[in-house]
Amino acid sequence: MSISALQKARYEYKPKLPAVLKNKLDKVVVEFGKPTESVADQAELKALFKNTYGKPEALVVKGKNENANKQIKVGVILSGGQAPGGHNVIAGLYDGIKAGNKTSSLYGFTGGPSGLIECKYVELDDKIIDEYRNTGGFDIIGSGRTKIETDEQYKASAETAKKLALDAVVIIGGDDSNTNAALLAEYFIENNVSTRVIGCPKTIDGDLKNEFIETSFGFDTACKTYSELIGNIERDANSSKKYWHFIKLMGRSASHIALECELQTRANICLISEEVEAKKMTLRQITDDICKAVVKRSEGAGNFGVILIPEGLVEFIPEMKVLIAELNDKMALKADEFNALKDFAAKKDWLKSNLSAVSFETFASLPEAIAVQFLADRDPHGNVQVSRIDTEKLLALSVEARLAEMKKEGTYKGKFSSYCHFFGYEGRCAFPSNFDADYCYSLGVNAFVLIASGVTGYLSSVRNLTAPADKWVAGGIPLTMMMNMEQRHGSKKPVIRKALVELDGAPFKAYAENREKWAVETAYLYPGAIQYYGPSEVCDQPTKTLKLEQK
Repeated sequence: MSISALQKARYEYKPKLPAVLKNKLDKVVVEFGKPTESVADQAELKALFKNTYGKPEALVVKGKNENANKQIKVGVILSGGQAPGGHNVIAGLYDGIKAGNKTSSLYGFTGGPSGLIECKYVELDDKIIDEYRNTGGFDIIGSGRTKIETDEQYKASAETAKKLALDAVVIIGGDDSNTNAALLAEYFIENNVSTRVIGCPKTIDGDLKNEFIETSFGFDTACKTYSELIGNIERDANSSKKYWHFIKLMGRSASHIALECELQTRANICLISEEVEAKKMTLRQITDDICKAVVKRSEGAGNFGVILIPEGLVEFIPEMKVLIAELNDKMALKADEFNALKDFAAKKDWLKSNLSAVSFETFASLPEAIAVQFLADRDPHGNVQVSRIDTEKLLALSVEARLAEMKKEGTYKGKFSSYCHFFGYEGRCAFPSNFDADYCYSLGVNAFVLIASGVTGYLSSVRNLTAPADKWVAGGIPLTMMMNMEQRHGSKKPVIRKALVELDGAPFKAYAENREKWAVETAYLYPGAIQYYGPSEVCDQPTKTLKLEQK
């Protein structure tokens, strides 16, 4: 396996740990606090999770733990989209297991949850683990988006757990994956399977968090990666002074990435989906707001600027949300009829007869290249794949058209030129920042402590993350604590609630206080590349979001 000089150097990096996890692991135990409740729908969830609901908070403290030295067998799964640091969670888990007992085993289920269902795995050893320490990606065992939800899948998972005599399964994933972990933990107890289930909080979107999970891993690295690219574009825009850059960023349901990147780079405009929804802002209103900034800058700073756009924005614009919902329904109910249509013109005529007048008017107003994307193949659940809609181009074209009107009206005299970008996959597998390398390794070691303490249905928790690593607090929280009931595909189901951008929260307020100035002035920040070596204030800092939230 060929490696770069940076990769070779990163192999040698020793992740920092909370002070309590630096002890010999047979000298730390879990101390339980008060019982917990779910964030909503307590009665329904208590009925669904008879064995795992209401469990207490867990805190890792010094104490004697004889179980830490027992020989155990553990399985680990990478679930969902990649996030920087996943390899370090596995490395921390592996080191914890081997520190407890060198004869213990860690099995990596390949290809995500399907590996557990189909009993496809690789036994991880020193050689494999050492090739992936402090590196990006999920390629050590691969990932997948299979959900364990049918009776057959649950039974197959239980058979795998019994066949391998697993003491525990660790599921590394986001809100959906850890909802799956909670359901699996309940199923195992209900069916007398002794295997315990522990989750680890992963998602670059930053929407898996609460009081005890201060951030999900990968968010720090992804935002720093995107912010470097945005800063480079800002520098270029400020040099040439002739282009407006529309930059779409990952974040379908939540706009945490866009907001964090805005705080790191001070782009002229940052759209926040949650604010657009709260204010019921139409596409025309969003367009007009951007045009106001373009006009003001053309009179002062120049005909250039940078705009940040969360990828899920289109679903939060009221008329677009209604249109997408109608398209999903009609294209599902009359799939054969729609799929038989040969060209866009025929599909547009069909939609005129099948959509409401208001939604068809919205659809007809879209540029044809964008409208075609609204009709593209649906995801496995029958929903439009919003990440494939060029929202950044839709906004750029809308602004261009509106400015042309304003020129005719005599209210705009500048020249408008735009470039569009989408930063997504560039951040998912980047070399993890020191923060993510340390945080993920700590989550893995901590997961072993939870296993050795006999708990199941818990999420590994490491908090106090704005302090130096040795002051971080390790523990765990019941997965049911983060859940509520939501309508999914025609019925109410238990799911971990997504944490969206709070408009009264400190990060958004920090942006709101400055956005009028940043829109008109050129106040760009250029963060540069992620630094791995040097002063702690350069190399080990968490995100601005985390600092503001924990202030």
